[in-house]
Amino acid sequence: MFMPIEFRRHISFIATIALISTLSAALVGCSEEKSETSQIVRPVKVIEIAQADNVRQLSYSGAVRARTEMNLGFRVSGKLVERVVNVGDRVNVGDLLARVDPTDYELAVRSASANLDAAERQVETVELVRDRAKQLLARKFASQAQFDQAVLSYNQAVATRDAAKSALSQAQNQVVYTSLAADRPGIVTSINADVGQVLGSGTPVATVAVEGEKEVQVAVPETEISNFRAGLPVKVGIWSDAGLSLDGTVREVAGSADQQSRTFSVRVSLPNDPRVLLGMTATIEASAGNGASLVSVPLSALAEKDGYPIVWVVDRGTETVRSRPVTLADFTADGVRVTEGLNVGDLVVAAGTQFMTDDLKVIISSDTTHQAAAAAETVVR
Repeated sequence: MFMPIEFRRHISFIATIALISTLSAALVGCSEEKSETSQIVRPVKVIEIAQADNVRQLSYSGAVRARTEMNLGFRVSGKLVERVVNVGDRVNVGDLLARVDPTDYELAVRSASANLDAAERQVETVELVRDRAKQLLARKFASQAQFDQAVLSYNQAVATRDAAKSALSQAQNQVVYTSLAADRPGIVTSINADVGQVLGSGTPVATVAVEGEKEVQVAVPETEISNFRAGLPVKVGIWSDAGLSLDGTVREVAGSADQQSRTFSVRVSLPNDPRVLLGMTATIEASAGNGASLVSVPLSALAEKDGYPIVWVVDRGTETVRSRPVTLADFTADGVRVTEGLNVGDLVVAAGTQFMTDDLKVIISSDTTHQAAAAAETVVR
């Protein structure tokens, strides 16, 4: 059939418009489908904040020592001429430890003895004079004043004799003091003087650890000393014997800090156990209550927004993440401790925080880790 040229042109124009409309609709549909399918859903690994323990374990190291240690020294000065003990020797009551030169003190004994003899002869002399004066007074051949003078001379002589006796006893004691002996059984732990050394009275020569009760002495910082009191039960472990655990008791807490270390000395009494030897390294463990609960999270969970620290918390209902500002306490070997911003049960993104945005859809990994508050950690010194 023959069609006019103008009619054919009109038909061609309409077909072109229809084709363009169809293509546009197809493109719009593809764009919408692509937009719907391009929504990002990221898998994340999270940690769940668990309930914090209300007890901390404090651990401090110290050395086993005797409850009583004696620094023994001479009660007189002199030159040390003999030392018969060494470190590690066991001594009993009366055992000789050392001697100083007794020559001068022996001479002092001789002098005091001679003075006492002279004083006794003087007493005998004035006693005869007193008796004679008494007889003369009775016969009226001597006055009362003469008799009183004789009595006074006799009393003075007796006093001089008594003083001489005391001087002799003191000199004899000085000779005894030239020998240093143990007055309690124990073990010699240190020697502070050697033969030939001139010592003053009281200078320590040997230290003896008295046999009997043992204890552990530890240094506690001032931030934790309030957790210790006399009578507090603690656990004591010995480094050389991992299987040995003893029940100890705090015996003494120092009333003031050491001037150098600014720590407080705490002494813990130990039960009698032959496996515990003096000088062994021991560890005491005590329980202490928490102050404010501090939540610990891995360092990888920490991010920053507008210059402030944040973490990304997962909303369980919508499975999306939201940023939450937190307040940091300090950093630890395992991460960072948070004082404010997190609650028990919160799911915190543990890794990949650089890819997080608010309201981002996420898929929670099945290996969720429960992270308790850091206040339950063990403090070791």
